[in-house]
Amino acid sequence: MSVMYPIAPAITPIGRFAPSPTGPLHFGSLVAALGSWLDVRSRGGRWLLRIEDVDTPRIVPGADRAIIADLARFGLEWDGDIVWQSQRGDRYEAALDRLRAMGLVYPCACSRKEIADSTTVRARDGALRYPGTCRGGLAPGREARAWRVRTTPGEICFDDALQGRVCEDIEHEVGDFVLLRADGVWAYQLAVVVDDAEQGVTEIVRGADLLDSTPRQLFLQQLLGYRRPDYLHLPVAGNQAGEKLSKQTLALAVAEQPAPQALTDALAFLGHALPRELRGAPVSVQLEWGLANWSRAHLPRSAMAPAPAWSAVQRS
Repeated sequence: MSVMYPIAPAITPIGRFAPSPTGPLHFGSLVAALGSWLDVRSRGGRWLLRIEDVDTPRIVPGADRAIIADLARFGLEWDGDIVWQSQRGDRYEAALDRLRAMGLVYPCACSRKEIADSTTVRARDGALRYPGTCRGGLAPGREARAWRVRTTPGEICFDDALQGRVCEDIEHEVGDFVLLRADGVWAYQLAVVVDDAEQGVTEIVRGADLLDSTPRQLFLQQLLGYRRPDYLHLPVAGNQAGEKLSKQTLALAVAEQPAPQALTDALAFLGHALPRELRGAPVSVQLEWGLANWSRAHLPRSAMAPAPAWSAVQRS
């Protein structure tokens, strides 16, 4: 049985799922994929798949193919070709060149140890806030290790469709952040902004663990002249200890769970519990019901919610 999508509106919404292949798809990732898919498909939109493998030291070989296979197993079909960030370095370089030409970025020679020796102030994301050592230029004899964007004072705000109004003064709360790392790896913040703009993404539905990253992305969108997408940050799936499900917190792969049961649980997590007679039904049947009944009003308004017991190794 194929899934029937609603007719596309005059202006077609474009959503995306952009997993990092640092391990297999777990329940939290399934929730993000399903929520994004249902939100855009229920409005006749397109759904893109992008593999965010730009952070090469963290990549697990074969994880990208396993994720792709899992999405297919759950019936979450995507439009067009899959995009791999690792193949798009020239696009990130072009964006950085634009920012260089406008004087909006600068080279930084500081190591992590030097930053740690210079400040104890924590940024909003928990990392040390960069004290601006190289903002006025490199000290004599120093060579650039990374490139940072020059932040400006004042709040950047946006209205998240689920989490409400979010504001952040990036200069004060984060500081000048890295766009190109010392190891030659492109920073997530730049890559995701360039990719979303060039793919025409209009709707970003993802986990609330990325809520604090959004103002930085809005800042880069503004500098580069990109259109601002709409945002909806879903609750993060948490384990019994109140930790976000991840490889580090022993999240189990959804491949270890029958797809119909995992999909039933993911729909319930998103506030769309299936009627009793459809629980555990084939994934195509569940997705048809999800498309017909999807409503943002039913989504839980929290930053984290408990995942089903099977989704993580239980620790005593």
